[in-house]
Amino acid sequence: MRLFSPLLLLCLFTLLFLSPPSFAQDWFRTGTGLGVEKPRIAVSDFAPRPDSAKSHAGLFTEVVRDDLAFSGILDLASPSFYPPNAPSQPGELRTLDWSQTPVNANFLAFGNLSETSAEVSIFAWMFDVRSPSTEPVVGKVYRGNPTDAQVRKFAHQFADEIISKLSGGLPGIASTQIAFIRGNPGSKELWVMDYDGANQHQLTSLHSVALTPRWSPDSSRIAFTCFAPVDGVVSAQICMYSFDAGKIVSFARFRGTNTSPTWSPDGSQVMFSSSMQSNPALYVSDASGNRPKRLTFASNGADTSPAWNPKNGQLVAFVSDRGGTPQLYLMDSDGTNPQKLDLPDMGYVIDPAWSPNGQLLAFSWRRPDGNYDIYVMDAASRRTLQLTRDSGRNERPSWAPDGRHIVFESTRTGSRQIWIMLADGSAPHQLTVSGHNESPNWSTR
Repeated sequence: MRLFSPLLLLCLFTLLFLSPPSFAQDWFRTGTGLGVEKPRIAVSDFAPRPDSAKSHAGLFTEVVRDDLAFSGILDLASPSFYPPNAPSQPGELRTLDWSQTPVNANFLAFGNLSETSAEVSIFAWMFDVRSPSTEPVVGKVYRGNPTDAQVRKFAHQFADEIISKLSGGLPGIASTQIAFIRGNPGSKELWVMDYDGANQHQLTSLHSVALTPRWSPDSSRIAFTCFAPVDGVVSAQICMYSFDAGKIVSFARFRGTNTSPTWSPDGSQVMFSSSMQSNPALYVSDASGNRPKRLTFASNGADTSPAWNPKNGQLVAFVSDRGGTPQLYLMDSDGTNPQKLDLPDMGYVIDPAWSPNGQLLAFSWRRPDGNYDIYVMDAASRRTLQLTRDSGRNERPSWAPDGRHIVFESTRTGSRQIWIMLADGSAPHQLTVSGHNESPNWSTR
Protein backbone atom coordinates (compact mmCIF):
# COMPACT_ATOMS: atom_id res chain seq x y z
CA MET A 1 0.00 0.00 0.00
CA ARG A 2 1.32 3.43 -0.93
CA LEU A 3 1.75 5.70 2.10
CA PHE A 4 1.83 9.49 2.28
CA SER A 5 1.31 10.19 -1.40
CA PRO A 6 0.72 13.89 -2.15
CA LEU A 7 -2.95 13.11 -2.85
CA LEU A 8 -3.35 11.34 0.49
CA LEU A 9 -1.70 14.22 2.32
CA LEU A 10 -4.01 16.69 0.61
CA CYS A 11 -6.98 14.63 1.81
CA LEU A 12 -5.60 14.57 5.36
CA PHE A 13 -5.24 18.35 5.36
CA THR A 14 -8.77 18.77 3.97
CA LEU A 15 -10.25 16.49 6.64
CA LEU A 16 -8.43 18.36 9.39
CA PHE A 17 -9.69 21.73 8.24
CA LEU A 18 -13.29 20.53 7.89
CA SER A 19 -13.56 18.35 10.99
CA PRO A 20 -14.95 19.76 14.26
CA PRO A 21 -12.63 19.92 17.30
CA SER A 22 -12.43 16.63 19.17
CA PHE A 23 -10.11 17.55 22.02
CA ALA A 24 -8.93 20.56 23.97
CA GLN A 25 -6.48 22.14 21.53
CA ASP A 26 -7.78 20.73 18.25
CA TRP A 27 -8.98 24.21 17.31
CA PHE A 28 -5.37 25.36 17.36
CA ARG A 29 -3.84 22.37 15.58
CA THR A 30 -6.44 22.68 12.85
CA GLY A 31 -6.01 26.43 12.51
CA THR A 32 -2.24 26.11 12.02
CA GLY A 33 -2.03 22.89 9.98
CA LEU A 34 0.26 21.31 12.57
CA GLY A 35 -2.17 18.57 13.53
CA VAL A 36 -1.38 16.08 10.78
CA GLU A 37 0.69 12.92 10.76
CA LYS A 38 4.16 13.75 9.49
CA PRO A 39 5.64 11.89 6.52
CA ARG A 40 9.27 10.90 6.98
CA ILE A 41 11.81 12.26 4.52
CA ALA A 42 15.52 11.66 3.99
CA VAL A 43 17.87 14.09 2.26
CA SER A 44 21.05 12.41 1.06
CA ASP A 45 24.27 14.32 0.50
CA PHE A 46 24.23 16.03 -2.88
CA ALA A 47 27.10 14.75 -4.98
CA PRO A 48 29.77 17.33 -5.94
CA ARG A 49 30.98 17.35 -9.56
CA PRO A 50 33.95 17.91 -9.49
CA ASP A 51 35.43 17.64 -5.98
CA SER A 52 35.99 21.39 -5.99
CA ALA A 53 32.20 21.76 -5.70
CA LYS A 54 32.15 20.00 -2.31
CA SER A 55 31.64 23.20 -0.35
CA HIS A 56 28.53 24.28 -2.26
CA ALA A 57 27.18 20.71 -2.42
CA GLY A 58 27.48 20.51 1.35
CA LEU A 59 25.89 23.93 1.81
CA PHE A 60 22.95 23.02 -0.44
CA THR A 61 22.38 19.75 1.46
CA GLU A 62 22.60 21.43 4.87
CA VAL A 63 20.16 24.24 4.02
CA VAL A 64 17.59 21.85 2.51
CA ARG A 65 17.75 19.61 5.59
CA ASP A 66 17.37 22.55 7.97
CA ASP A 67 14.42 23.96 6.02
CA LEU A 68 12.58 20.63 5.98
CA ALA A 69 13.34 19.89 9.63
CA PHE A 70 11.77 23.20 10.68
CA SER A 71 8.77 22.96 8.34
CA GLY A 72 6.52 21.58 11.08
CA ILE A 73 4.96 19.02 8.75
CA LEU A 74 7.84 16.63 8.04
CA ASP A 75 9.94 14.19 10.06
CA LEU A 76 13.56 14.33 8.86
CA ALA A 77 15.34 10.98 9.05
CA SER A 78 18.74 11.26 10.71
CA PRO A 79 21.67 11.03 8.24
CA SER A 80 23.36 8.61 10.66
CA PHE A 81 20.88 5.97 9.44
CA TYR A 82 21.52 6.50 5.73
CA PRO A 83 23.04 3.76 3.55
CA PRO A 84 26.66 4.33 2.42
CA ASN A 85 25.90 4.67 -1.29
CA ALA A 86 23.55 7.60 -1.91
CA PRO A 87 22.11 8.18 -5.37
CA SER A 88 23.16 11.23 -7.34
CA GLN A 89 20.65 10.70 -10.17
CA PRO A 90 17.40 8.74 -10.56
CA GLY A 91 18.99 5.72 -12.26
CA GLU A 92 21.04 5.05 -9.11
CA LEU A 93 18.08 5.04 -6.70
CA ARG A 94 17.43 1.79 -4.77
CA THR A 95 14.16 2.47 -2.98
CA LEU A 96 14.42 -0.41 -0.49
CA ASP A 97 17.61 1.10 0.95
CA TRP A 98 15.53 4.10 2.05
CA SER A 99 12.04 2.77 2.73
CA GLN A 100 13.08 -0.03 5.10
CA THR A 101 14.78 -0.07 8.51
CA PRO A 102 16.75 1.82 9.71
CA VAL A 103 15.86 4.84 7.52
CA ASN A 104 12.11 4.09 7.20
CA ALA A 105 11.58 7.06 4.89
CA ASN A 106 8.53 7.78 2.79
CA PHE A 107 10.41 10.20 0.54
CA LEU A 108 13.99 10.77 -0.50
CA ALA A 109 15.53 14.00 -1.81
CA PHE A 110 18.86 13.69 -3.64
CA GLY A 111 20.87 15.03 -6.56
CA ASN A 112 24.14 16.49 -7.69
CA LEU A 113 25.89 19.85 -8.00
CA SER A 114 28.40 20.81 -10.66
CA GLU A 115 30.35 24.03 -10.78
CA THR A 116 32.62 26.14 -12.93
CA SER A 117 34.06 29.58 -12.28
CA ALA A 118 31.06 31.07 -14.09
CA GLU A 119 28.08 28.89 -13.08
CA VAL A 120 26.68 26.43 -10.57
CA SER A 121 24.24 23.76 -11.80
CA ILE A 122 22.12 21.75 -9.39
CA PHE A 123 19.98 18.76 -10.36
CA ALA A 124 17.57 17.94 -7.55
CA TRP A 125 14.86 15.29 -7.20
CA MET A 126 12.45 13.94 -4.62
CA PHE A 127 10.98 10.45 -5.02
CA ASP A 128 8.28 8.56 -3.15
CA VAL A 129 10.38 5.52 -2.17
CA ARG A 130 7.30 3.49 -1.22
CA SER A 131 5.72 3.83 -4.65
CA PRO A 132 6.46 1.66 -7.68
CA SER A 133 6.31 4.78 -9.87
CA THR A 134 9.52 5.82 -11.58
CA GLU A 135 8.39 9.45 -11.84
CA PRO A 136 9.77 11.96 -9.34
CA VAL A 137 7.39 13.91 -7.10
CA VAL A 138 9.74 16.88 -7.55
CA GLY A 139 12.39 17.33 -10.23
CA LYS A 140 14.21 20.64 -10.60
CA VAL A 141 17.28 22.10 -12.25
CA TYR A 142 18.85 25.28 -10.85
CA ARG A 143 21.53 27.34 -12.59
CA GLY A 144 23.10 30.59 -11.46
CA ASN A 145 26.14 32.36 -10.06
CA PRO A 146 28.48 30.08 -8.08
CA THR A 147 28.13 32.01 -4.81
CA ASP A 148 27.08 30.96 -1.33
CA ALA A 149 24.10 33.34 -1.47
CA GLN A 150 22.83 31.86 -4.75
CA VAL A 151 23.29 28.26 -3.58
CA ARG A 152 21.37 29.06 -0.38
CA LYS A 153 18.60 30.63 -2.45
CA PHE A 154 18.32 27.54 -4.66
CA ALA A 155 18.25 25.29 -1.57
CA HIS A 156 15.39 27.34 -0.10
CA GLN A 157 13.50 27.07 -3.40
CA PHE A 158 13.94 23.30 -3.53
CA ALA A 159 12.78 22.92 0.08
CA ASP A 160 9.71 25.04 -0.66
CA GLU A 161 8.91 22.83 -3.68
CA ILE A 162 9.01 19.75 -1.45
CA ILE A 163 6.90 21.35 1.29
CA SER A 164 4.31 22.53 -1.21
CA LYS A 165 3.96 19.04 -2.71
CA LEU A 166 3.70 17.33 0.67
CA SER A 167 1.25 19.79 2.21
CA GLY A 168 -1.37 19.78 -0.52
CA GLY A 169 -0.18 23.06 -2.00
CA LEU A 170 0.21 25.06 1.21
CA PRO A 171 3.19 27.42 0.93
CA GLY A 172 6.67 26.90 2.26
CA ILE A 173 8.54 29.73 3.93
CA ALA A 174 12.17 28.99 3.10
CA SER A 175 12.33 31.85 0.56
CA THR A 176 10.68 34.44 2.80
CA GLN A 177 12.35 37.26 4.74
CA ILE A 178 12.00 38.90 8.13
CA ALA A 179 12.25 42.64 8.68
CA PHE A 180 13.48 43.82 12.09
CA ILE A 181 15.00 46.75 13.95
CA ARG A 182 18.62 46.77 15.09
CA GLY A 183 20.36 49.37 17.19
CA ASN A 184 20.46 51.10 20.54
CA PRO A 185 18.29 53.79 22.14
CA GLY A 186 18.59 56.87 19.95
CA SER A 187 19.89 54.99 16.89
CA LYS A 188 17.81 52.17 15.43
CA GLU A 189 17.73 51.15 11.76
CA LEU A 190 15.58 48.91 9.57
CA TRP A 191 17.18 45.56 8.67
CA VAL A 192 16.08 42.41 6.85
CA MET A 193 17.27 38.79 6.90
CA ASP A 194 16.35 35.44 5.43
CA TYR A 195 13.82 33.48 7.45
CA ASP A 196 16.59 31.31 8.95
CA GLY A 197 18.67 34.28 10.12
CA ALA A 198 21.13 34.30 7.21
CA ASN A 199 21.92 37.30 5.00
CA GLN A 200 21.27 39.97 7.64
CA HIS A 201 21.68 43.41 6.10
CA GLN A 202 20.75 47.03 6.79
CA LEU A 203 18.19 48.90 4.68
CA THR A 204 18.11 52.40 6.18
CA SER A 205 20.67 54.91 7.42
CA LEU A 206 18.39 57.31 9.27
CA HIS A 207 20.82 57.96 12.14
CA SER A 208 17.65 58.20 14.20
CA VAL A 209 15.05 55.72 15.45
CA ALA A 210 13.02 53.24 13.39
CA LEU A 211 10.26 51.08 14.90
CA THR A 212 7.38 48.68 14.06
CA PRO A 213 8.13 47.53 10.46
CA ARG A 214 5.24 46.02 8.46
CA TRP A 215 5.57 44.33 5.05
CA SER A 216 3.10 45.23 2.31
CA PRO A 217 0.99 42.31 1.00
CA ASP A 218 3.15 42.02 -2.13
CA SER A 219 6.38 42.31 -0.08
CA SER A 220 7.56 45.23 -2.24
CA ARG A 221 7.46 47.81 0.59
CA ILE A 222 7.88 48.09 4.34
CA ALA A 223 5.94 50.71 6.29
CA PHE A 224 7.50 51.60 9.64
CA THR A 225 7.64 54.25 12.34
CA CYS A 226 10.42 56.84 12.02
CA PHE A 227 11.17 60.28 13.44
CA ALA A 228 11.05 63.29 11.13
CA PRO A 229 10.41 67.05 11.37
CA VAL A 230 6.93 68.51 10.82
CA ASP A 231 6.55 72.29 11.14
CA GLY A 232 9.96 72.44 12.78
CA VAL A 233 9.16 69.77 15.38
CA VAL A 234 10.60 66.26 15.19
CA SER A 235 7.95 63.62 15.94
CA ALA A 236 7.05 60.03 15.17
CA GLN A 237 5.91 59.63 11.55
CA ILE A 238 5.10 56.82 9.13
CA CYS A 239 7.97 56.07 6.73
CA MET A 240 7.93 53.81 3.67
CA TYR A 241 10.84 51.77 2.30
CA SER A 242 10.48 50.60 -1.32
CA PHE A 243 12.47 47.61 -2.57
CA ASP A 244 11.75 48.63 -6.16
CA ALA A 245 13.33 52.05 -5.57
CA GLY A 246 15.90 50.77 -3.08
CA LYS A 247 15.22 53.67 -0.73
CA ILE A 248 12.65 55.43 1.45
CA VAL A 249 9.80 56.90 -0.61
CA SER A 250 7.36 59.63 0.32
CA PHE A 251 4.51 59.16 2.79
CA ALA A 252 2.49 62.10 4.09
CA ARG A 253 3.52 63.60 7.43
CA PHE A 254 1.13 64.79 10.12
CA ARG A 255 1.23 66.73 13.34
CA GLY A 256 1.56 64.87 16.61
CA THR A 257 2.69 61.27 17.06
CA ASN A 258 2.12 58.79 14.22
CA THR A 259 3.00 55.15 14.76
CA SER A 260 2.21 51.46 14.20
CA PRO A 261 1.27 51.14 10.52
CA THR A 262 -0.64 48.14 9.13
CA TRP A 263 -1.66 47.32 5.56
CA SER A 264 -5.04 46.46 4.10
CA PRO A 265 -5.03 42.99 2.49
CA ASP A 266 -5.00 44.48 -1.02
CA GLY A 267 -2.17 46.90 -0.22
CA SER A 268 -4.17 49.97 -1.18
CA GLN A 269 -4.51 51.44 2.33
CA VAL A 270 -2.45 51.96 5.47
CA MET A 271 -3.95 52.19 8.95
CA PHE A 272 -1.97 53.79 11.77
CA SER A 273 -2.23 55.44 15.16
CA SER A 274 -2.05 59.24 15.24
CA SER A 275 -2.52 62.10 17.68
CA MET A 276 -2.92 64.65 14.88
CA GLN A 277 -6.26 65.81 16.34
CA SER A 278 -6.27 64.75 20.00
CA ASN A 279 -5.49 61.57 21.92
CA PRO A 280 -3.98 58.83 19.74
CA ALA A 281 -6.70 57.32 17.55
CA LEU A 282 -6.70 55.05 14.51
CA TYR A 283 -6.68 56.59 11.03
CA VAL A 284 -6.69 55.11 7.54
CA SER A 285 -5.17 56.60 4.37
CA ASP A 286 -4.15 55.49 0.92
CA ALA A 287 -0.75 53.83 0.47
CA SER A 288 0.97 57.24 0.24
CA GLY A 289 -0.66 58.71 3.34
CA ASN A 290 -3.15 60.88 1.46
CA ARG A 291 -6.68 61.66 2.67
CA PRO A 292 -6.36 60.33 6.25
CA LYS A 293 -9.70 59.43 7.82
CA ARG A 294 -10.23 59.02 11.54
CA LEU A 295 -11.78 55.68 12.59
CA THR A 296 -11.86 55.58 16.41
CA PHE A 297 -13.30 58.18 18.76
CA ALA A 298 -12.73 56.99 22.33
CA SER A 299 -13.42 59.78 24.82
CA ASN A 300 -10.29 58.90 26.78
CA GLY A 301 -7.20 56.76 26.37
CA ALA A 302 -5.15 55.88 23.30
CA ASP A 303 -5.81 53.49 20.43
CA THR A 304 -2.75 51.92 18.79
CA SER A 305 -1.19 48.79 17.23
CA PRO A 306 -3.87 48.05 14.58
CA ALA A 307 -3.69 44.67 12.83
CA TRP A 308 -5.80 44.26 9.69
CA ASN A 309 -7.30 40.80 9.16
CA PRO A 310 -5.48 39.52 6.04
CA LYS A 311 -8.20 37.09 4.98
CA ASN A 312 -11.42 39.10 4.84
CA GLY A 313 -10.22 42.71 5.19
CA GLN A 314 -13.31 43.52 7.24
CA LEU A 315 -11.92 43.13 10.75
CA VAL A 316 -9.19 44.99 12.64
CA ALA A 317 -7.65 44.09 15.99
CA PHE A 318 -6.06 46.88 18.02
CA VAL A 319 -4.90 47.85 21.49
CA SER A 320 -6.59 50.51 23.60
CA ASP A 321 -6.32 51.71 27.18
CA ARG A 322 -9.73 53.39 27.04
CA GLY A 323 -10.77 51.08 29.88
CA GLY A 324 -7.74 51.89 32.05
CA THR A 325 -5.08 49.37 30.95
CA PRO A 326 -4.01 48.27 27.46
CA GLN A 327 -6.44 45.61 26.27
CA LEU A 328 -7.29 43.89 23.01
CA TYR A 329 -10.21 45.14 20.88
CA LEU A 330 -11.83 44.26 17.58
CA MET A 331 -13.66 46.58 15.19
CA ASP A 332 -14.89 46.62 11.62
CA SER A 333 -12.35 48.11 9.22
CA ASP A 334 -14.46 51.28 8.91
CA GLY A 335 -14.19 51.84 12.68
CA THR A 336 -17.68 50.66 13.58
CA ASN A 337 -18.67 47.98 16.12
CA PRO A 338 -15.68 48.19 18.49
CA GLN A 339 -15.69 45.43 21.11
CA LYS A 340 -13.28 44.39 23.84
CA LEU A 341 -11.89 40.87 23.72
CA ASP A 342 -12.21 39.67 27.29
CA LEU A 343 -9.43 37.45 28.60
CA PRO A 344 -9.65 35.13 31.61
CA ASP A 345 -7.20 37.19 33.67
CA MET A 346 -6.06 40.77 34.28
CA GLY A 347 -2.92 42.38 32.90
CA TYR A 348 -1.60 44.25 29.85
CA VAL A 349 -2.18 43.08 26.28
CA ILE A 350 -0.08 44.38 23.37
CA ASP A 351 1.13 43.52 19.84
CA PRO A 352 -1.83 41.74 18.13
CA ALA A 353 -1.03 39.86 14.90
CA TRP A 354 -3.44 37.86 12.70
CA SER A 355 -2.60 34.45 11.32
CA PRO A 356 -2.74 34.25 7.50
CA ASN A 357 -6.06 32.36 7.58
CA GLY A 358 -7.65 35.20 9.59
CA GLN A 359 -8.80 32.84 12.37
CA LEU A 360 -6.14 33.24 15.06
CA LEU A 361 -4.69 36.24 16.89
CA ALA A 362 -1.23 36.12 18.42
CA PHE A 363 -0.41 38.75 21.04
CA SER A 364 1.83 39.49 23.99
CA TRP A 365 0.13 39.44 27.38
CA ARG A 366 1.60 40.46 30.72
CA ARG A 367 -0.49 38.71 33.31
CA PRO A 368 -0.39 39.65 37.02
CA ASP A 369 2.78 37.57 37.48
CA GLY A 370 4.59 40.37 35.64
CA ASN A 371 5.98 38.45 32.64
CA TYR A 372 5.20 39.18 28.97
CA ASP A 373 4.47 35.97 27.05
CA ILE A 374 3.11 35.09 23.62
CA TYR A 375 -0.45 33.78 23.42
CA VAL A 376 -2.77 32.75 20.61
CA MET A 377 -6.55 33.27 20.59
CA ASP A 378 -9.24 31.90 18.32
CA ALA A 379 -11.06 35.12 17.47
CA ALA A 380 -14.45 33.42 17.10
CA SER A 381 -14.51 31.24 20.21
CA ARG A 382 -12.11 33.32 22.40
CA ARG A 383 -10.16 30.19 23.35
CA THR A 384 -6.53 30.96 24.19
CA LEU A 385 -3.26 29.03 24.25
CA GLN A 386 0.00 30.14 25.91
CA LEU A 387 3.06 29.61 23.69
CA THR A 388 5.99 30.92 25.78
CA ARG A 389 6.50 30.50 29.51
CA ASP A 390 9.12 31.57 32.06
CA SER A 391 11.64 32.56 29.37
CA GLY A 392 12.32 36.27 29.66
CA ARG A 393 10.14 38.93 28.09
CA ASN A 394 8.49 37.81 24.83
CA GLU A 395 6.81 40.35 22.53
CA ARG A 396 6.00 41.43 18.94
CA PRO A 397 4.76 38.13 17.46
CA SER A 398 4.42 37.93 13.68
CA TRP A 399 3.12 34.97 11.64
CA ALA A 400 4.89 33.31 8.76
CA PRO A 401 2.79 33.14 5.57
CA ASP A 402 2.31 29.39 6.06
CA GLY A 403 0.55 29.93 9.42
CA ARG A 404 2.79 27.28 10.99
CA HIS A 405 5.55 29.51 12.37
CA ILE A 406 5.85 32.66 14.48
CA VAL A 407 8.73 35.11 14.84
CA PHE A 408 9.04 37.23 18.00
CA GLU A 409 11.48 39.18 20.13
CA SER A 410 12.69 37.80 23.45
CA THR A 411 15.09 38.62 26.27
CA ARG A 412 15.46 34.98 27.35
CA THR A 413 19.24 35.06 26.72
CA GLY A 414 19.70 38.41 28.46
CA SER A 415 19.70 40.81 25.51
CA ARG A 416 16.75 41.51 23.22
CA GLN A 417 17.00 39.18 20.20
CA ILE A 418 14.84 37.73 17.39
CA TRP A 419 13.54 34.17 17.74
CA ILE A 420 11.29 31.90 15.71
CA MET A 421 9.24 28.89 16.76
CA LEU A 422 6.56 26.60 15.46
CA ALA A 423 3.13 28.12 15.99
CA ASP A 424 2.44 25.78 18.92
CA GLY A 425 5.44 27.19 20.80
CA SER A 426 7.75 24.24 20.13
CA ALA A 427 11.20 24.23 18.49
CA PRO A 428 12.21 27.81 19.39
CA HIS A 429 15.55 28.96 18.10
CA GLN A 430 17.45 32.22 17.96
CA LEU A 431 18.06 34.12 14.72
CA THR A 432 20.10 37.14 15.89
CA VAL A 433 22.93 37.01 18.38
CA SER A 434 24.74 40.36 18.35
CA GLY A 435 23.53 43.83 19.20
CA HIS A 436 19.98 44.79 20.17
CA ASN A 437 17.28 43.40 17.84
CA GLU A 438 13.53 43.87 18.04
CA SER A 439 10.17 44.29 16.26
CA PRO A 440 10.37 41.39 13.76
CA ASN A 441 7.82 41.17 10.95
CA TRP A 442 7.57 38.25 8.50
CA SER A 443 7.22 38.94 4.79
CA THR A 444 4.10 37.70 3.06
CA ARG A 445 5.99 35.75 0.38
